Amino acid sequence: MNVALIHDRLHTKTFWEKRINAQCQLAESEEQRMNKSALKKLRGEWLVRLENRTKHLKSLDDNYIRKVSTETAADQT
Repeated sequence: MNVALIHDRLHTKTFWEKRINAQCQLAESEEQRMNKSALKKLRGEWLVRLENRTKHLKSLDDNYIRKVSTETAADQT
């Protein structure tokens, strides 16, 4: 083999290894940044608040329907 070809292969190999390592480091740093972010916690808190609000509104609606149905039943007798 020619020395120039070997040098070119080594250069190409090291070039791509550096690119791959740089991309891996960027991905790791982005993952760490996302894990440190409070967004996931905030989304969870808002989901809990929305679920509680939905339950509360449903119970109010159920109580209202129950009240109306008992009043109409009392009026009919």
